[in-house]
Parts: sequence; structure tokens; C-alpha cells
Amino acid sequence: MALVMMNALFSCRSIVGTKTSPWWLMIFCLCATEMALSQVRYSIPEEMATGSIVGNIIQDLGLDVKRLQSGRARIFTEDGSEYIGLNAEKGTLVVAKRIDREELCKQVSPCSLHFQIILENPMELHRIDVEIKDINDNAPFFSKKEYSFQVSESAIPGTRYSLESAKDPDVAHNSIQTYKLNPTDHFKLNVVSRPDGTKYVEMVLHTTLDRETQEEHKLTLTAYDGGEPQKSGSIKINVVVLDANDNAPVFSQSVYKVTVPENASKGAVILTVTATDNDKGTNEEVVYSFSRHTDSVSLLFNMDPHTGQITAVGDLDYEKAKSFEIDIEATDKGGLTDTSKVLIEVTDLNDNAPVINIISFSNPIPEDSAPDTIIAMLNIKDLDSGKNGQVRCFINRDLPFKVKPSSSNFYSLVTDDDLDRETLSEYNITITAVDEGSPPHSTNKTINLRISDVNDNAPVFPQQSMTAFITENNSPGMSLISVKASDKDTGNNARVSYFLEDSQLNGMSASGYFSVNAESGEILAVRSFDYEQTKEFKIRVKAQDGGSPPLSSNVTVKILIQDQNDNPPQVLYPVQTGGSMVAEMVPRSADVGYLVTKVVAVDVDSGQNAWLSYKLQKATDRALFEVGLQNGEIRTIRQVTDKDAVKQRLSVIVEDNGQPSRSATVIVNVAVADSFPEVLSEFTDFTHDKEYNDNLTFYLVLALAVVSFLFITCLVVIISVKVYRWRRERLFYKSAGNLPVIPYYPPLYADAGGTGTLKQAFSYEVYGTTDSRKSDVKFSRPFSQNTLTVDHSATRTVPRNKTESENLLLEQKPPNNDWRFTQGQRPGPSGPHMPYGTHIRWTSKNGTRATGGPEVAMGTGPWPQPPTEAEQLQALMAAANEVSEATATLGPGTMGLSTRYSPQFTLQHVPDYRQNVYIPGSTATLTSNPQQQQATAQQATQQALPPPQASAQPEPPKAAQTPASKKKSTKKEKK
Repeated sequence: MALVMMNALFSCRSIVGTKTSPWWLMIFCLCATEMALSQVRYSIPEEMATGSIVGNIIQDLGLDVKRLQSGRARIFTEDGSEYIGLNAEKGTLVVAKRIDREELCKQVSPCSLHFQIILENPMELHRIDVEIKDINDNAPFFSKKEYSFQVSESAIPGTRYSLESAKDPDVAHNSIQTYKLNPTDHFKLNVVSRPDGTKYVEMVLHTTLDRETQEEHKLTLTAYDGGEPQKSGSIKINVVVLDANDNAPVFSQSVYKVTVPENASKGAVILTVTATDNDKGTNEEVVYSFSRHTDSVSLLFNMDPHTGQITAVGDLDYEKAKSFEIDIEATDKGGLTDTSKVLIEVTDLNDNAPVINIISFSNPIPEDSAPDTIIAMLNIKDLDSGKNGQVRCFINRDLPFKVKPSSSNFYSLVTDDDLDRETLSEYNITITAVDEGSPPHSTNKTINLRISDVNDNAPVFPQQSMTAFITENNSPGMSLISVKASDKDTGNNARVSYFLEDSQLNGMSASGYFSVNAESGEILAVRSFDYEQTKEFKIRVKAQDGGSPPLSSNVTVKILIQDQNDNPPQVLYPVQTGGSMVAEMVPRSADVGYLVTKVVAVDVDSGQNAWLSYKLQKATDRALFEVGLQNGEIRTIRQVTDKDAVKQRLSVIVEDNGQPSRSATVIVNVAVADSFPEVLSEFTDFTHDKEYNDNLTFYLVLALAVVSFLFITCLVVIISVKVYRWRRERLFYKSAGNLPVIPYYPPLYADAGGTGTLKQAFSYEVYGTTDSRKSDVKFSRPFSQNTLTVDHSATRTVPRNKTESENLLLEQKPPNNDWRFTQGQRPGPSGPHMPYGTHIRWTSKNGTRATGGPEVAMGTGPWPQPPTEAEQLQALMAAANEVSEATATLGPGTMGLSTRYSPQFTLQHVPDYRQNVYIPGSTATLTSNPQQQQATAQQATQQALPPPQASAQPEPPKAAQTPASKKKSTKKEKK
């Protein structure tokens, strides 16, 4: 009891002495002196099973079970741990959970659990100490399972190496007690104690090491404790002996032999060489390389410096090199070396395909080539050897060709069948060469062979005959149809030309009707066709190619002429006559529908163009007659009466059915009478004057329009001529003082009158008007310079401008039947010369004279010398005589004559008016009668000068009637 109290006081003292004790605990400690205090101590081993009894507090504390239950006994721990539990029903302490001393107290010894049992009513506090005793439940252990360190083989004996100490959680005699090392051939174990009582171990080398003999030493260090049963823990120690470079590399073989296929790919491993060095570490590392004198193989092979692996880096070719000999070296880090030799043999494989070379090639070849014609020469070679180099050559059997061997490695490609370009114009020939290797290699070469054309096909028309249609009255050159022939050949052999075969059509050559375009085959009409004459043609067109020799074929073209409404209907009855009149008689007793007559007409056209219809266009009495539309019958449509006129005039128009339609008109005269005398008396005065008067109005209007137009035109022309002459007169007035003086006549002076005596600067004019009562006469007078026109070119005649003062009105005399002149003596239009004006010929300042024109050769050449004054006077008298004779013979109704002599003008410039001379306003016509001309010529010769040198022209034939005479005679016939 005293022990318990002391312990309680001690506990309170210790609790109050702490700074962190709660206030209620301090109060408990102050009051504890008044409570019952006791202390019990138990000792149990660790690792007891849960529920194990620690002690019986009822016996140890002198308590009973009721007290525990009434005092609500419980355990109080400071740290709140619940390792020990209270069984109040039995009054025992039990193990509440597993107790591990090493976990609870580590290395602290002794290890105890402290807690209190508290009772209430009255308050009691009992201290319980439970000591946890250690058991040998942990074996010694090392932090690592294996420990390695390196020792140089050159290390001397006695060298110390520290080792790791083992650990044991147990305490006292259960902790580590001893160490052992096994084996101990080279090393011994030394255990050293520190001042703090701990121990560590060392390993001491007592014999030298040889790495080449034993590279690594495996030792085992074991730690033992003192518990029962004894436990231990061990660690493996690996002692690595470091190498010293005391050995050279050594190749495994002095000579390496290997066989490599020639198709070895780049990077393929050919051989791996090995060299060993008994050293270790860096001294063991060996570097492989080719010898310096074998650097040439570096293009084909490569050697790994670390592994000694030889690989192919280039293409191996048996055909180029069959074997290789390579020197290799192995060197360690210390510079020690060893050499060896590698022999590489290359084996042949079928790695080369045959090569096809075309030595010669004929392209294209004609399609008519004979069999076995050589097309190409081939050379086929395989670089492999043995069977790998044996080659077979062939082509597709479906082609009309074959391959024939000619010599070693040479073949010929020849034709094996007939060729036809039109069937197949080109061939793609694939030549195949296969060797005998395994697997075999083959080579294909395709050549394109063209087949040249031979003219073996004639042009072919799509059909043997063709039909074309053309409407009549076509224009020449019109296209009818185009024929087209095809030729299977090509080039010039297929160039087709078209020709019209010469044949007779209606008695003429076919080319007179048609033509064919040679290029296009277009058939053209050469002329216009008439359906009524010819309705169809058959021609043959030949198509010919351009080959050599040319081939041709024919086609028949049938050309049908289509009718056109180009012919008007022709009236066959009643017949229309110009001189006599036909009339149909209708009795006055005729009934309705009485057939008067029938108009019969035909149309030479065909088809609907020949369908005729009849219509009544005009009639004296439309209510009396009708015309059948289809048959042309003229019938009465009512009863004839006495009031109907005897003379009935019907105008019937006949039309065809063409487009556009054509028509013809027929006049039917009908006499409504019962007896012929009545008809005769009525139709006696039925003349053509009525028809003539009907047409006369139209012609008079037309003539008036034409005359008005001509009058206006003439008026404009006259005004223009007047203006022009006025300007020319002004021009000569201004240049009058600049005309040259002509001392003699130029060589172009011509004898205009045929006598050679007319003065150049003198002329006369006689005018006759169209009116038979009056005429104008201009007396002759010398020309002055202001009325002359100067022709500087001496080749042109300009008429003289006359003044109004020169005109004189004279009353004409009756016509003279003897008014006739010979050709040489007629002035004006009837003379051999027709001068219309006077020229003046002059010599330029340089003295050059103009030569004569073509009229000089007409017998009126120039005078060789200038005329004398006597000759000029003689010409003047002759001219005056001619004028007086001409004036005496002119009378009323004579034509106006104008005579002007010129040295430049001849008869060839003027038409001969002697054949028909019509005098307006008179019925007289001057004709050329040879007998009258001869008599007149004799009379004129006696009065005139000697005749001219020019001969007279042949006399023209008798003149025809004038329009006036014709008109009057026609009127007389009509009357």
C-alpha cells in the first residue's frame, strides 16, 4: 500500500511539474492524496496474441468485480494508445492489439507501457506499468542485397576495403554479435570496434589478383545475432578486378572465307570478324579496320570499327569481279594489333535480263511485201554466264511476222503472211527475249511498224446509181448533185478525181450539157434545160485515184428535169387570124345552156402546170354567156332575146395551175342572128380600127413621154454647148495677138474637095431645115483669127463657131428630080470627104512640122510645095461654082447640108449617107442609082475643075422605105 501511495504521489508530482498539464489534471493530482492510490507492474513479451491476459487486477489491487462495475472502472492513457484493455467482468487486463517493441520503443530499453485505472464512488486511481520484453523476432540485415567494388589487378596485398555494417532492430543479446566472410582466398575480414561500442568490418587483400585468371570475385558477408534461435543476415560482395593492358588482341581466324551472291543489296552483312583481348575495360576494346593497302575495296565494302561487321555498300557484279581479297586489322586502346585476311567469292546469279539491240529497221514497208521480207536485224545479249546467259527470242504468234535466228546472238524479224494496209495500217510488234536462268529474266522491246500504201483499191461509190433533180430553165453553172467516192488507200492513192465520161446525149456530147468538178465531184449544169424537150439524162461519172497505175470506178447519175410553168396555154380553137374574122352564130331561139362554141387550149407543160381553167374576161353582155371552168365550153345562161345585139365580142382567158400562173386570151366573136345576110351586114364594118384605136392611145401617151424627155435632154445639151463655146471664144479672143504668122501651108494641108484648089482659110456652109418651106443659108466668107480654133497637136478637127448674123432665111424651091451629084462632087455628107471645121496648121518655133495622120494615105496627100496665088484663086472660083450649083438644085423638102473643107478630114471619119437619104417632111427619098450618078457626073465634070485623084467608093444598094412612107402605105392597105 505504501508502494502504491508513493507511486501515486510521484506521479502527481511529475504531472504537476510539466508545463503542459491541463488544469483539471492538476486538480486531480491535488485531490489524489485523499483518494486511494495503488501501483501494479506487469512484464509481458512482445508480439503476444490479441486477447492474451496481462494480469488480474482484482487479485493484485484487492478489488472485486462489483467494485469495478459500480465504480465504472476504465483505463486512461496519456497518449491515447489502446494496447492494453480492461475486462471488467473478469477483472483482468488483456492485450487489445499487437505490440511490437521495435516499433514502440525502437532501441530504448527497457520498454514499458504506462496507464491508469480509474474508479468512481469513491474515486480511486491505480497505476499500471506493463514492461514489453524483447524477443528475437528480427534477423540482422544489410541495406543492400549486393555490393560491388572494383579492385585493380595491380593492387598490393594488405590493402583494406571498408564494408557496410549490418543492422538488427532487436536489443541486447538479440542484436548482431558476429560477422563471417566466405570465401577467404584473396580477402580476410577484420572487425573493428568504435569508442561508442559500435562495430564495423573491413576486408583486407592478402594475395594478388589476376583479372585474366579471374575477372570477378564473389564473396558473402554474414552477420549473426545472439538470440535463440540465432538469426543472421548476409550480403553479396562482387569484387571486380580491374584490367591492366598486358594482352594484345587476337583474331579468331587467320583467314576468313565467305561466299556472297552478286545481287547482295546495299547494307547486307557479308561477314563478321572477331578479335579477342584478354584485357578488360578500355584495354579490351578493339577497333577493326581495313589495311591501308586495300583501300580500293572501300567503294564496295564497309567494316564496322566496333563490331567487325563487313557489309556491302556498292553493287557487286559477278561479270566485273568474281572475288575479293581484303586484309583487316584489330587494334586495342593500348595500340596492340593483330591482322587477318578475308576472301570474298562472288557467285553468279541470273541478275541480268537480256538486252535487245535493233541493228537495222526498215519502216515503213509496202503492203505488197513478199513473205520472208526482212524487216529488222536484232542483236540480243545476256551478260550472265552459263544457263543464265542462254536466250530465247519470240514474238506474238497472232502477228503476220516471225523471228528467225541468223547467227550467234543475232536474229531477223521477217514477214510471215500477206499484209493489208487497209485492214491494219500499223503494227506494234513486241519482241520478247527470255534467258534460261532460275527464275528467268525477260526483256520486251516494242517497235512500231507502219505499212505503206500500195494502190490496190479502186475508188468505190456508195451506190451504183444516183438520181438528181433540177428544175428546167435553170441558170448555167447550177449545182445538181455531188458524187463522192471513197478509196481505202491513202495519200495520192486515195486522192480521187472525178471525170465525166464522154457519151452522146440527144446527138450532143455529154460535156455540152454537164460538167464535173474534178476535186469535189460536184456535177454542174452547163446550159439551161427545157423539160418540154428533154425530161431526163443519164450520164456516167468516173472516179479515178492518183495511184500509179490509176484505178477507177463508175457511177450512173440519172438527172430528172422537173417541169416549170414556163409555157402559157396555147389556144387551138377558135383560130385567131389577122386578116379575116370568124364569128360563131347563135340563133335567137337558143335556149338556156345552148353550146355556142368550145375554146380548145393546150399547155405543153406537165402536171399541175398543164391544168387549164377558162374564165370570161370581157363580154359585150356578161349576162348572156358563160364559160365552163374546166372544159372551156361557151354556153348561154339565159334565153336570147331580140334586144340582144347581133355582134357579141367575148374575151376568154385561159390560165394554167402553175405558180405563178400563165394565161392566154382569145377573142370569140359571136353573131346573134337567124340568117347569114343579117350577120354579114352587121359584120361588114367590123374592122380592126377599133383595136387599132385602142392601142393608139397607149402609144400616143408613150410617145409624148419620150418626146418630153428628149426635149429636156436636148435643151440641157444645147445650153451646155452654148456655155462651152462661149468660153472657148473668150479664150481665142484673149489669145488673138499671140497666134503665129504662117508664111506657107503646112505639109498636112489636104485637098478636101478633091480639086486641090481650095484655099485653106476659106469655107462655106449650107443649112437645110427640117421644115420644107424654109432653109438657112450661110454665105461663105474668109475666116478671121477670132473664129479659128488652134489644134496644137495637129490631130484633131474643131468645128467653127458661127454667128447669128451669118444665118439667112430663104424660101425653098420645089424639089428637083435631077438633084444628083457624083461621089466626088457632092458637098457635105455625100462627098468623099466630110469636113466639119477648119484647121490652121502652123509650124512651132523650133521649125518642126507635124506629120500627116492616117488620112493622108486616102488619096488626099499634102501638096509638096505651098500653093501659089494663081492656084489659090483657081480653088476659090471652083468652090463658088459648086455653091451656086448646089443652091440652084436645092428646093423645098431637101435636107440640110453642111460642107466644110479641112486638110485633116477624110471620108473614113464620116458614115456614108448616100445609101438612104431621108428628107423630113417629104415623101422623096434620095437613092444611089448608078445610071443617074454617071449622067450627073458627066454634067458636073464639064462645070467643075479636074477630078480629084481619089477614086469613088462603090455604090451602095437601093435604099429602103422611110418610116413615114411605111406608115402611109399601111394606112392605105387598111382602108
